[in-house]
Amino acid sequence: MKNRPVQVQELIKQELGQIILREFEMPEDALVTLTRVVASGNLQEAKVFISVVPDARASEVMKMLEQNVYNIQQMLNERLKMRPVPRIRWIAETAGAEAQRIEGLLDQLKKEG
Repeated sequence: MKNRPVQVQELIKQELGQIILREFEMPEDALVTLTRVVASGNLQEAKVFISVVPDARASEVMKMLEQNVYNIQQMLNERLKMRPVPRIRWIAETAGAEAQRIEGLLDQLKKEG
């Protein structure tokens, strides 16, 4: 049973990816990625990390996900053959924003140097 949380995390990531891709219209100029899912030890909650590029669209995407969390949770509950299905919680992934900032600084140094 040691691998169960890992399997549940992967399954949730796959299913949420499909739900978001098929059921929701994301901004055309935004790249939305489910980077990882971290389930609690008792599988009651799952933190879903979302990366949005460009970073300027992140708040809009996160707001849309938060507003639809109930519907998304219901779709996930229908798709997964387990009980209880972990309650999802959206977390904005900040590593992408930091990478963009560093890349911008490197580009700036290249132009100056």
